[in-house]
Amino acid sequence: MQPRELIIQLQQKNEKAFQRIYEMYSENVLGIIYSILKDETLSEEVLQDVFIKVWNKADTYSEKKGRFFTWILNIARNAAIDKTRSLGFKNSQQNQTADYFVDILEDKNSFSSKVDAIGIKKYIEILEPICKKVIDLLFFKGFTQKEASEELNIPIGTIKTRNRICINKLREVLAV
Repeated sequence: MQPRELIIQLQQKNEKAFQRIYEMYSENVLGIIYSILKDETLSEEVLQDVFIKVWNKADTYSEKKGRFFTWILNIARNAAIDKTRSLGFKNSQQNQTADYFVDILEDKNSFSSKVDAIGIKKYIEILEPICKKVIDLLFFKGFTQKEASEELNIPIGTIKTRNRICINKLREVLAV
């Protein structure tokens, strides 16, 4: 059976045509969905939703508007994007809660232990105190420049300048 005939039969709600279309396209469609969601189980669920939409909306497909495969891929892409926007997906993608990291962030030795763990403690120690603070906040504690500005009570422009100066000094020390 030719693809065009399959599409016509699908539009007439022929289950065998639908099964053949599923066999032809499901693997590629699953690949597109997975490339967006990065979760195999969730991708398979969305794939099923996509083919339910294909079954229910087959009569809206028009050959004049584009290829059938492209039509299915657009449905799949939109369904996967909708899934990423859903609250359940966002919640499932969260890492640990902030409570988990409180002890790490509040540990007075966390900066020096992190610096020492990656082997640059001796280089950081050479820098002036403001550079140590800026580097600690921006690179080891993950603060944004705005948050670092608020934490140190320094204008954001000064934080940006200090950051650049401190990184340049670090580069000089490391001869990079």
